[in-house]
Amino acid sequence: MKGIFDNTSINGMDLRNRLVRSATWEGMCGPDGRPTPKLAAYYRKLASGGVGLIITGYAFVRPEGKQLPGKMGIHTDDFASDMINLVNEVHAENGKICIQLVHAGGQTDSKNAGRKPLAPSAIKVDQYPEEPEELSLAEIENIIDAFGNAARRAKEYGFDAVQLHAAHGYLISQFLSPHTNRRSDGYGGPVENRCRFMIEVLRRVRHEVGPDFPVLVKLNGSDNLDGGLDVDDAVYAARLLDAEGIEAIEVSGGTSASGEKTPVRKNINTPEQEAYNLGPSREIKKAVKCPVMAVGGFRSPDVIRSALMEAGIDYISLSRPFIREPELANRWKAGNHMPARCISCNGCFRPGLKEGGIYCVVEKKEREKSRII
Repeated sequence: MKGIFDNTSINGMDLRNRLVRSATWEGMCGPDGRPTPKLAAYYRKLASGGVGLIITGYAFVRPEGKQLPGKMGIHTDDFASDMINLVNEVHAENGKICIQLVHAGGQTDSKNAGRKPLAPSAIKVDQYPEEPEELSLAEIENIIDAFGNAARRAKEYGFDAVQLHAAHGYLISQFLSPHTNRRSDGYGGPVENRCRFMIEVLRRVRHEVGPDFPVLVKLNGSDNLDGGLDVDDAVYAARLLDAEGIEAIEVSGGTSASGEKTPVRKNINTPEQEAYNLGPSREIKKAVKCPVMAVGGFRSPDVIRSALMEAGIDYISLSRPFIREPELANRWKAGNHMPARCISCNGCFRPGLKEGGIYCVVEKKEREKSRII
């Protein structure tokens, strides 16, 4: 029977438990995407808190693929020493770290991208800040190359794995979704064509890192949008990834335009509200042989155990709970099984924009109040 604190391995990457820090934008990098000592210290604190695997905030593979300020970049060799230092900080605490690779596509704007955004199709949808420019075949090939080069750098810098971001409405997700992909060539139309870009990215990445380096993917189980990717398409995509030898699939859901069903839902305060992507995760798990990670509102050890043992999920990913409690894994392992203290208010992301880094604003207020008392 699976337990939260089992020792496991993913293609030679040994993990001390089944808890994953899901990719989280931290806002702690320089204007050019260079990781800072502050970010390295942040990851070290997460590693010392006992989580099995840290997946970094999404790192852009080309400058026009940047979405938010303070976002990490892995588009250049110039950051090598900073990246190596970041990895070393995690490894000093016996942690494992996987870098998430992304191109924001149409889900950025001209200010952050430095040019008109690029997307599968030149259409304006709710999740896009402005109408993008349609990618040419040559530009598609260039971006595929950029993913490969980014993965090569990650391996050279000592990262333990890479994860392709194919969820949440970013570029790979835009190709997968009929809501954003209206192309009439070999990259658009039926689901097998819409999966083509993702598979070509994966193959280029695998060519660069070899067969013995873990390559993961984050995949929407559903866009939670009318006319978007649904669970049947997600299962089809997952089967293709599995056949290509992907090491693990992390299942999420939604985009910024998905209303109450975005990737980061608010006010998760009962067990019934937790695990909101478990349904699609279960369907994908039935269809593949590789490990499946589920993310989305997990707060309680009992809900996590149920997902592992009853739904057959292999790993559980959390994001916001680790912002408030970096030591959460160690707390649970020590026997304190109270749910995560995160109240799902999303207030943690505001200081990432205004103060140079995310933190739990609720925790800060409580600490300040206790000092006054």
